Amino acid sequence: MADDTDTIDLPDTTQSPVAPLGESPDAMARWGGGLLLATAAVTAVMVYARVASNTDLATLSESLRAIGENQGLYTLFGVARLVSGVTLLMAGWFLLKTWIIRDRWATPWVPYLFMLSGACTILSGAAAIWVAFQAGAPNADTVTQLNWLVGKAGFTFAGLALLVAAWFQWNVGGTLRKVAPASVVLGVAMQFIWLEAAAIIHPIVGGVFFLWLVVIGAMLATGRVERHFVDRYGNTVA
Repeated sequence: MADDTDTIDLPDTTQSPVAPLGESPDAMARWGGGLLLATAAVTAVMVYARVASNTDLATLSESLRAIGENQGLYTLFGVARLVSGVTLLMAGWFLLKTWIIRDRWATPWVPYLFMLSGACTILSGAAAIWVAFQAGAPNADTVTQLNWLVGKAGFTFAGLALLVAAWFQWNVGGTLRKVAPASVVLGVAMQFIWLEAAAIIHPIVGGVFFLWLVVIGAMLATGRVERHFVDRYGNTVA
């Protein structure tokens, strides 16, 4: 017969989730939601600076010349992009620490993908700042291409995060189930960032992503996401 001391206690995933005592809403979720809201706010500044600088021209040489002529606005664009990457990366880190993720009621892939998206966006912002001050340098075109590449990669990873999140939003139900179809459509649309032929929809997709950040950020910051998980699985938040 096996000795009782040889048994290994595994997590009982058949039980309903219970939020940690005294943490309603979860402090980690509150911080994560607040940082998603901050990401949305800084993204709005970034978009304004990008449009106002008018640097998206037909050729790279024309764009670099426009960057040199609008150095202040393009620098603001780069700084805002870098900061949005920092806030998104931090949001992912805090969400990774929530009891919902920690106790395996949802996948850690969503915060991981947000962190990866944030890291790419930080690199893109840093590259944009460098180009703002070195637009006439011999290797400015190379750095501009790096900015283009990692910026689009960051947007792609964020879209993948939405696609993964949609599955859990649908299963949890409530308001999150209503958000899930939008998460799927938006997540797919964000993958078209690589296609120049789809350039006409890029501003629309970016605007909808801004709204998604606001809605989900607010729901996390106020504890509504937690309550949906708790209500779905039959307990009340302590």
